[in-house]
Amino acid sequence: MIQRFYFDTSIFGGMFDTEFEEETTLLFEKVALGQIKCVYSNLTESELSKAPERVKAFFQDIKDEHKEVVRVTPEALQLGQTYIDENVVGQTSLDDCIHIAVATLSKVDVLVSWNFKHIVNVYRIRGYNSVNLKLGHSTLDIRSPKEIVGYENDQ
Repeated sequence: MIQRFYFDTSIFGGMFDTEFEEETTLLFEKVALGQIKCVYSNLTESELSKAPERVKAFFQDIKDEHKEVVRVTPEALQLGQTYIDENVVGQTSLDDCIHIAVATLSKVDVLVSWNFKHIVNVYRIRGYNSVNLKLGHSTLDIRSPKEIVGYENDQ
């Protein structure tokens, strides 16, 4: 069974950032091989519309059979706001919270991000998952690409 990974917008830009390029490339190789389904939302599409052309072109070049779009729903907007109301992060991080909420409600296997301040952060992850459990949702596994592909060759 192919795992479904929610990719926030930072992952696509990671292809063109020297700090993140290696692991991001390995992650997208797994997508191209059909090992991982690239799940993203209409919020990701909106954020990518403001990205540099090469990032947009890279996203558009991913084959449709390797991608799955999920929608931001009213329930996701409410859950995102609840993360803020519960002081997991501040109001300026609403879009990050919506990514977390959409991934949670879409029941993806993992959310992947390069955002270490508001998303891939042990304290934030605990906060998001505390809210999820309190509201009857499942917990969400949140990782950076480095945690997924960075150790496969260390045997």
